[in-house]
This record gives sequence, C-alpha cells and structure tokens, in this order.
Amino acid sequence: MTSTAAVNETELVFRAKNGEQNAFSELVCIHAQGVRNVIYRMYGNTQIAEDAAQETFIQAWLHLPSFRPQTSLRNWLYRIAINAATDMLRKEKRILPNSLEDMQLRDPQPGPEAIAFQEEQATLVKKAVLSLPDACRAVLVLREYEGLSYQETADTLNIPVGTVMSRLNYARKLLKEKLERKLFMQTEARYV
Repeated sequence: MTSTAAVNETELVFRAKNGEQNAFSELVCIHAQGVRNVIYRMYGNTQIAEDAAQETFIQAWLHLPSFRPQTSLRNWLYRIAINAATDMLRKEKRILPNSLEDMQLRDPQPGPEAIAFQEEQATLVKKAVLSLPDACRAVLVLREYEGLSYQETADTLNIPVGTVMSRLNYARKLLKEKLERKLFMQTEARYV
C-alpha cells in the first residue's frame, strides 16, 4: 500500500470510528476481495468465503472502536475473517471440502490432455492444503497466497514471528510429503 493510500485508509478508519458509515463502506470495498480470498484459500468453499466475509465486516464494524490505528487494518480484518469462518464451520459442523471443482486452473491455449493434467494437479494441491492442520494452513495461506510478510502474518494471527516460521516450515514439509506420495501413487496407477 502506498503512503498516500495508507494516509487515506487511516483517515477512513478515523471517520468510520466516528460512526461514518460511508467511510466504513469504502474500507469494505478496499479489503473485501482480500478477505474473501483468505477465507476461500483456508476452507476451499466459495459460499463459506462469501458468508464469512459478510460476518467479518459485521464484526469489524461492531469492534471498530477497539481497532488500534498503529496496526494493520488488513491484518486485523484477516484475523477476524479466519475466526469468523472457523466459527461458522464449527456451528454448522460441515465437512470440507464439498466441491473441489471450484478451484481449477484453466489455460485456454493447452489441449484437453494438458487441461486435464492441470486440473488434476490443482485438485491435488488444493486437497493437500485443505488437509493441513488449521494453524499451519492459516500461516501458509497468509504467507504464500496473500503475500504477507512474516511479521504481518504474525500480527494477523497474534502469534510470534518464530511460530509463523516454524508453522510455515512444518506446513511446507507436510505439503511436500503429501504431494510426493500422491504423485507417486498416480504415476504407479498410470503404468499398472
């Protein structure tokens, strides 16, 4: 975020804290896609991402007076988003994922075989990410998919930077093991 955008966001937060709903609406517009992306990448379901994003901004509005302007609004919203989605899933007792078809990588240029291979790989990666423990998955999504720094990830999840690093390392190790095993099984199945 540029310094001008940061100043503008700080002003919007100040105005929203003073009850100005239009200022809060602008903040929602700025951060809505990022919030939906984090939730989707955490739980792999478009409907949950939409519902939890709405809940995130409701909670953000209700708790805006407790927001500390010296911290990152984006990180604060991502923390609320992850908690909102987790709470929703706990309440609904859903089993994830329901539809892995939501995340398919498609390139209009390759032929059908290449497309099928890409889809298979995307599904494997998505399943592997979704199978990670919640704490590791949260760190992986924020760091790798959303591009947050180690410090921003730590601030978002309210954990030490060292914990971010160890969880990320563990998540990468688990992913590597899961994907290597799956790819080996796929290769074996093709040649049997």
